[in-house]
Amino acid sequence: MSGATGRPSSAGGSAVPGRSLSTTQGGKGKRAVVQPLAASVVTTETPTPAPAPPARPVVDAPRRRGGRGTGEHAAWKSIRQERWEGALELEGELPLWLDGTYLRNGPGLWNLGDYGFRHLFDGYATLVRVSFRDGHAVGAHRQIESEAYKAASAHGKVCYREFSEVPKADSFLSYVGQLATLFSGSSLTDNSNTGVVRLGDGRVLCLTETIKGSIVVDPDTLDTLGKFEYTDKLGGLIHSAHPIVTDTEFWTLVPDLIRPGYSVVRMDAGTNERRFVGRVDCRGGPAPGWVHSFPITDHYVVVPEMPLRYCARNLLRAEPTPLYKFEWHLESGSYMHVMCKASGRVVASVEVPPYVTFHFINAYEEKDDEGRVTAIVADCCEHNANTSILDKLRLQNLRSSTGQDVLPDARVGRFRIPLDGSPFGELESALDPDEHGRGMDMCSINPAHIGKKYQYAYACGAQRPCNFPNTLTKIDLVEKTAKNWYEEGAVPSEPFFVPRPGAVEEDDGVAISMVSAKDGSAYALVLDAKTFQEITRAKFPYAMPYGLHCCWVPRTSDDA
Repeated sequence: MSGATGRPSSAGGSAVPGRSLSTTQGGKGKRAVVQPLAASVVTTETPTPAPAPPARPVVDAPRRRGGRGTGEHAAWKSIRQERWEGALELEGELPLWLDGTYLRNGPGLWNLGDYGFRHLFDGYATLVRVSFRDGHAVGAHRQIESEAYKAASAHGKVCYREFSEVPKADSFLSYVGQLATLFSGSSLTDNSNTGVVRLGDGRVLCLTETIKGSIVVDPDTLDTLGKFEYTDKLGGLIHSAHPIVTDTEFWTLVPDLIRPGYSVVRMDAGTNERRFVGRVDCRGGPAPGWVHSFPITDHYVVVPEMPLRYCARNLLRAEPTPLYKFEWHLESGSYMHVMCKASGRVVASVEVPPYVTFHFINAYEEKDDEGRVTAIVADCCEHNANTSILDKLRLQNLRSSTGQDVLPDARVGRFRIPLDGSPFGELESALDPDEHGRGMDMCSINPAHIGKKYQYAYACGAQRPCNFPNTLTKIDLVEKTAKNWYEEGAVPSEPFFVPRPGAVEEDDGVAISMVSAKDGSAYALVLDAKTFQEITRAKFPYAMPYGLHCCWVPRTSDDA
């Protein structure tokens, strides 16, 4: 791995003075780590943004669970106001070609009055925006106005079923009524706190695992525009939180909890109508495996079936189990299925070693010398079949275990799924996990390589000891090495790759991550995706909680 030379960034900006890329020992090999050093501050004049409506503060009262202590990291504190907008101070110079809007979604409000939520995934959605233009940056955030959020704000209590929180029943009859609404889906949350995607027609959706939690937002104002109403009759209560979205189509999986299996569905850009492509029947267990995400290739959809399976019994509980709405059924087996996009036919269904993953990175087709597809390769952020990662994300754990090395190991898990009728597939590490500190999650790639052979992925890794992923890492899947950015005490979110317009090389662009710093500050970090050197920090004037997933909305001629 090569170190930085301090020359101007190939992404079109200038590297921040005083920051360099060094190598540190990381297990068996060396890991490239960007070490933030003393840096000169470059401030630029920025255009005054349109004034935002007055902010409504979030009450910061004592809480019964996971209270806010003086030493608590800003990443795990609720956002302090409902909305804000303003010009951001820059440290370093932005590439002039970076012209568009970065959006990040995630839970940002974890308390209602004196009541604190249990889990990271319970928080009400906070949408963050950084708009880049002519070397300037304007930032904003706003709460997504889901029915769950509005009801909680109005009543001061949880009114819908969140990841680990349920409404408190006042009586037995009230509890029975809650069960009835659960089966109809009306009590499930629409708190779209997970993903944000730009559809091929330009509409922007915030998403979670409930279908009713598909919400349309305005990427410029962050206004909540309303529910994304599907016009088909496919039904379903839940779907993958991470659809595959391209300029022309939208793919997702809809689990069937009654007859365990998955419907593969597709939606054309510019429509609200999902079309049924085919069905995969589960091969084991009492329920489908959790499908938070999945990959596709040019011609196939890959459907994972983990032994971490949905559990109706746990859905009914008033208090959560360590696996929340899931159960671990190791005896049921672990599988990978492959469906042909054109015919809807399952062309492979193989048993693989046990695995646990939230996020698939990408997949592609292996071909022989005559161009025939012989296998599918699928990569994911794999937690060594260890389900404890779910409970490590309790807010109490995140707030109390700072300095302890309690983050479960993770790797880039690489599946190889043969298409010759073999009953078994393979799962191995795509590179030595020590290259990225044995931490691996929250990934992105160059969108031009979705479903195709690729070399680079960008993700969150680890600098041990830690209780949560605390580095940004660029994975080279050909050279099997990693470059890592690290700042002591910082909690970065998913590094999202934005290609430079007209780029030919796969890593020609920038990676953008929102960072919650140790001192309580927050900034949008812009890294040169090729060298993984820091280019710019766009600083927010207040603390920002941790968030999950991102998208990029390029500026169009209509926006000029």
